[in-house]
Amino acid sequence: MGKLILVLTFFINICFANVYENNCVSCHEKQPVSIDKYFYRYLLKYSSQRSVKEAMTNFLKNPSKDTTIMPEAFIDRFGIKDKTQLSDKELKEALDIYWEKYKVFGKLQ
Repeated sequence: MGKLILVLTFFINICFANVYENNCVSCHEKQPVSIDKYFYRYLLKYSSQRSVKEAMTNFLKNPSKDTTIMPEAFIDRFGIKDKTQLSDKELKEALDIYWEKYKVFGKLQ
């Protein structure tokens, strides 16, 4: 009975998880650098919501050493990620969720 509940819980989580959880977190949780660190690097470099999302979209659609915000040592060790397979709509949704989760605006006191 316990195994059945565990399997059902897992299945429900997969079915109702959002595009960000399914496509971003599922991969990044296996990496040595937590997903929030990427966000803060983008925020430090690009500052505004629009600029951060635009830079991330450009990188995810066409990842390269020229467009990454990660240091060269990181790229030498882990490489450049593959181009996203998400549609423009899914990518926008994932970045919107990512922004809402980690934004600092309105949270600092």
